[in-house]
Amino acid sequence: MPWGSVPGETGGEVPVAPRPSDPAAYLEELWARLKEPLPPPKGQGIRVGLDLGTASILLVVLSADGSPLGLARREASVVKDGLVVDYGGARSICEFLRKDLEGRLGVSLNRAALAVPPGTSQRDMATHGYVAQAAGLEVDRVFGEPEAANHLLGIKDGALADLGGGTTGAAAFKDGRPIASFDEPTGGHHMSLVLAGHMKIPLERAEAYKLDPKNRREVGPLLAPVLSKMGSILKNGLAGLDLSILWLAGGSAATPGAGEIIARETGLPVSVAPRPDLVTPAGIAMGCAPFVPEPVSG
Repeated sequence: MPWGSVPGETGGEVPVAPRPSDPAAYLEELWARLKEPLPPPKGQGIRVGLDLGTASILLVVLSADGSPLGLARREASVVKDGLVVDYGGARSICEFLRKDLEGRLGVSLNRAALAVPPGTSQRDMATHGYVAQAAGLEVDRVFGEPEAANHLLGIKDGALADLGGGTTGAAAFKDGRPIASFDEPTGGHHMSLVLAGHMKIPLERAEAYKLDPKNRREVGPLLAPVLSKMGSILKNGLAGLDLSILWLAGGSAATPGAGEIIARETGLPVSVAPRPDLVTPAGIAMGCAPFVPEPVSG
């Protein structure tokens, strides 16, 4: 399965969708498509991205020019530290999301781009692809998660960290090209473990408690040590690079105090992306080569 950009019919690279001028508004529009999908006009191309995350799986559909059309999401625990640990469960969820969006958009979804943490082995990357294919989605190409996120953010000179459910990964960019990348275990799942232990509640309940906006002020101090660990990972991985800014994406970047703690640990100016949980899924879809879908039969 291809990694990164793939050649187009003319021999050049297939371009990603144009970056939105207002990423915050763009991501809010994408979130709205979870409940209000927008079927593509007949004969027009679409781009599809599948994000196999530790805490949830998302399927994103964009128009060829990058406009949000559809979003499907389901919480899951079939991936751990970026690796698929429940193949059957992952396939079942992906197939459900595909069929759900097909029914709501009225078109067949049979191709998608994927993303994996930096440093993922060819074998584990292939497993992600097998899950997608078994769910009816041929793999268009595979990106590193920070590179996918940068399709949306467009960092030219700086670094982007993806604080996911299972891992903390980052890529550094020079003139818009990745020059270094890495990934290590420690993410939102570890935050939930800390919270479950402190509150003496089941892990599933801790995860829900952590995600409830009403509890953000309470859980912030409890999760600070995990954020400090993430900051240490980023500091060590980015050491020796001349960076002007570090952007944070991924669901764990929305944790209260994330920007301040990681700035303190790394010594870098830090900016948290808007709707950080949607940055990478949107970026994956933006990198998919557009294709014209067939209408759903029957």
